[in-house]
Amino acid sequence: MFDFVNRKKRIVQIVLFLAVLPFMFWGVQSYRSDGSEGYVAIVDGDEIKRREFEQALRDHQSRIRAMFGGNFDSAMLDSYEIKDSVLERLIQQRLLFREAVSNGFTVLDSHLINEIKQISDFQVDNNFSKKQYETLLRNNGLNPLDFEAGKRQELLLEQLLDGYSENNFVSSSAVGKFLYLSEVQREISQKKIQSEDFLAEIEPTEDQIVAYYNDHQADFYLPERVRVEYIVLSFDALADNEVLSEEAVLNYYQTHQQEFGQAEERKASHILISVSAAAAEEEKKQALEKAEDMLEQVRQEPERFAALAEEYSDDPGSASQGGDMGFFGRGGIRDKAFEEAIFDMQPGEIRGPVETDFGYHIIQLTEIKEATTADLDKVRNQIEKNLKMEMVGSIFGEAVEDFGNTVYEQNDSLQPAADKFELTVQQSEWITRNSAEPAILQNPELLAAIFSDDAILKKHNTNSIEVAPNTFISARILEHRPETSQSLSIVSGEIVERLKKQLAVEKALKRGEEILAELVSGEADTIEWGESKRVSYMQSQDLNPGTIREIFKTDVSTLPAYVGIADPQGGYSLIRISKIVEPEAVAEDNRTNFNRQLQQMMAQEETAAYLNGLRQRYEVVVKRDSY
Repeated sequence: MFDFVNRKKRIVQIVLFLAVLPFMFWGVQSYRSDGSEGYVAIVDGDEIKRREFEQALRDHQSRIRAMFGGNFDSAMLDSYEIKDSVLERLIQQRLLFREAVSNGFTVLDSHLINEIKQISDFQVDNNFSKKQYETLLRNNGLNPLDFEAGKRQELLLEQLLDGYSENNFVSSSAVGKFLYLSEVQREISQKKIQSEDFLAEIEPTEDQIVAYYNDHQADFYLPERVRVEYIVLSFDALADNEVLSEEAVLNYYQTHQQEFGQAEERKASHILISVSAAAAEEEKKQALEKAEDMLEQVRQEPERFAALAEEYSDDPGSASQGGDMGFFGRGGIRDKAFEEAIFDMQPGEIRGPVETDFGYHIIQLTEIKEATTADLDKVRNQIEKNLKMEMVGSIFGEAVEDFGNTVYEQNDSLQPAADKFELTVQQSEWITRNSAEPAILQNPELLAAIFSDDAILKKHNTNSIEVAPNTFISARILEHRPETSQSLSIVSGEIVERLKKQLAVEKALKRGEEILAELVSGEADTIEWGESKRVSYMQSQDLNPGTIREIFKTDVSTLPAYVGIADPQGGYSLIRISKIVEPEAVAEDNRTNFNRQLQQMMAQEETAAYLNGLRQRYEVVVKRDSY
C-alpha cells in the first residue's frame, strides 16, 4: 500500500541534510597533498572554492562507502552525477543562507550553546565536556570559532526551512480518499482494434492525394543544398607530415624514462594516536606512551594490526578499513617524516612511533609495487607523437596565419594551399544548413560562410575558420541547388503511404467508437476479450496513466461497464470493467503513518519549489570545466 510513499519519505530531512554544513572528520585524506586553488561556482558574487568543493566531495564519498560497504561500483564515486549533486548541495546552502539573512533570521547564543551541548560526541557520561569539545575539534583541524559559526549557520537554515517541513496539514477525509483510491481495484479485459488491420482495404483516391499535396507543400520542399570541397589544417595533420630520425626517438626515450613506466608505490596501514602539535608537553608525553604501548602490542601480535587499528586509531578515515591507506607513490603523502618512514621499510615491517603534526603513528608496510619501465617498441608511437607535437608546436601559429593568407589570396582554388601544406582536398556529398554529416563541416560560422553570396555566386574559397581547437578549414562550392518544391509525381508514393496510415487510424477509431456505442446501449457482448486483470492507481499492469484515469472515471453503477480509448500509436482500445474489488480496512497505525508521509510529500514539493525559486532569483555561475 505504502510503496510509492516510502520511496519519498523523510524528504524534508534529506533536504535539510543537504543544506547544512556537515561536521567534518578529515581522515586519512588529511595527509594527501592539497588541490589547486580556484573556484567551482559563484553564488550571487560569493565564490565556492575548489578546496571546499573537494572536501565536501570526499565527505560525501565517505558516507556512501560507509553506507554500502563493498556492495557498489567505486567508479560511481568519481562520476559527474555525484560531483554535480555535491556542488548543487553547496549552492543550495549558499542560497538558503543568503535568504535567511535577508529575511532577518537569527540564532540566539543561548540556542547555539544548547544545541552544541546536545551533540553526543562532546559528552562524557551524558554530560557536555568542554575539554572533550576542544580536544575533538583540535584533533580534527577545527577551532571553536569556525565550528560554532558553521553550527550557527546550520540552525539558521533549519529555521528557514521549518515552515516547509513542520506546517503541512492533510485532513483525515483526504487521507481516507487517498487510501481508498490507491487501493481500490477494477477487474478489466481489453480488446485492441489495430489501425494496421485496415491498411489492406485502403486505397487513397487521386483527389485525396492532390489535396494532401496541396495542404502539405512545406513537407515536400528540398532545402537549399551544396556540394563542397574542403581542406583541413590541423595540429595533428602537420605533425603527421614531420619526419623523425631514429636517434631522436632513442634520445627522447632515454631522457624521459619516468614517462614510460610506473613509479614505485607502497601500500601501508597505520594506527594514529592523535595529539596536536600545539598540545602541552604532558599531553604529548601521554600520547607517546600510548603509541609505544600500541607498538609493543602489534609487534607481539602483528596479525591483529587491523583489529587494533579499527578499535584504537584516532583516524576515522582509515580506522574503519583496519588502518589501510591504500597504495601511494612518493609525494602522495603530505608529511615528509611519515612518507620517508614508509619508503624506508620492508614488506611486513612495523615501525613507530613516527611523529607528525597529527600525532604519533604506528606503521605497517604491507606491499610494494616495484617501479617498471616499458620497452622502447611499446612506447615508440607515443614518443614519435610527442616529438612531432614539439616540432609543430613552435611553428603552428605561423602556419595557421600562412594558411589563412593563402586561401584568401588565391581564392579561386584550394589546391595551392593543399600543395603548400601537404593536405588532401576532400569532397562532401550534398549538404544543407542543417546537415549532420560530415560532422567536421557542421560549424555554424563555416556553414554561414559556405552559404554566403561570396561562396555561392563568386565561387570563392571561404576564409580559414577554426571549427575545433587547433583545427582550421577552408571550403569551396562545387555545386549549388536552391530550395525547390518536389513535384507531385515524385512524392506521390510517399503521400500514398502517409494517407493510408492516416485513414487506417481514422477507420480504427471509427470502428472502435461504433462497437463501444453498441456495448453501452446494451447490445449483446460478442467481443473476444483478452485475459482479465485487476488494475489500480498503484498497480497499473503496464497501462499508461491516461488509460488508468479513464478506467476510474467510468461510471460503474451497472456492470459490466465499458470505456474506449484512442491509442496514441494509432488504433483503439476497448475496455470492459467487470468487477470492483474493494480494499481491505486500513489499520489506524497505517493510516497515521500514511498521513505523516503525505505531509512529507507535500513538504518535498513545496521545498523543491522554494529552492527552484531561489535559484531563479540569484545569479549562479557554475564553472563545470573546473571539476
